[in-house]
Amino acid sequence: MFYFIFLHFFFAKCINFGFTMFLNYFQINTMMYKNFFLLLFFLFYQCNENSNSDMKTLSYLALGDSYTIGERVLPVERFPVLLYQKLKNDGFNWVEPTIIAKTGWTTSELAGAISARNIGDSVFSMVSLLIGVNNQYRGGDTADYRREFADLLKTAIKFAGNKAERVLVLSIPDWGVTPFAANRDTALIASQIDAFNRINKEIAVNNGVFYVDITEISRFAKFQPDLIADDGLHPSALMYQMWVDKMFVFAKNILKNE
Repeated sequence: MFYFIFLHFFFAKCINFGFTMFLNYFQINTMMYKNFFLLLFFLFYQCNENSNSDMKTLSYLALGDSYTIGERVLPVERFPVLLYQKLKNDGFNWVEPTIIAKTGWTTSELAGAISARNIGDSVFSMVSLLIGVNNQYRGGDTADYRREFADLLKTAIKFAGNKAERVLVLSIPDWGVTPFAANRDTALIASQIDAFNRINKEIAVNNGVFYVDITEISRFAKFQPDLIADDGLHPSALMYQMWVDKMFVFAKNILKNE
């Protein structure tokens, strides 16, 4: 009888001791795991903070006319804003774009507006230039356009810190395919647009900047009415998005070393 009482007491003590050791071990390890994960969280947070603080803030200057200011679309649907947002979503740290553009401007009017803005010492990570449709629309001389566009491109390169590889030149869209041009000589408009584009492309290539042909995209509107805004002339947000999808590849090349 005494033997069984002794065994019962002995095993009870063993079980109690083992359970106590298990609890102590569990508590110690739980605390270790908590501390370990807290340390990991702290390190991740610090790395993320350092990464954000070290990331360079990029800036974008868009120069142009009605196509750049986004006539007949919402401000958030302008192509400079769409491009900025797409690049920002891709992980780049951007400030909102600076836009110098107005419906109806020719090359000379854009040049005057840039001077009036008094931003001569500013330097931007990327600059786009799209100008010339109103030179063509008003029957402007191609020789004047050549000279004035060349001067504007020099200004754009200067705003890019004298780095031509940071500049995007966009070709002039063909408004001859729009309902606005229905009673006009659309073949002549297309021919004149092409002549102006040959000039801006030649100057762009000679200066070592990126050239983005959006003219062919604009001509899709002949068969796709939703690419035109409700005024029957200017691009819709959908067309601007198509431009941006094409520009994005060039913009990524510009920013790959930033």
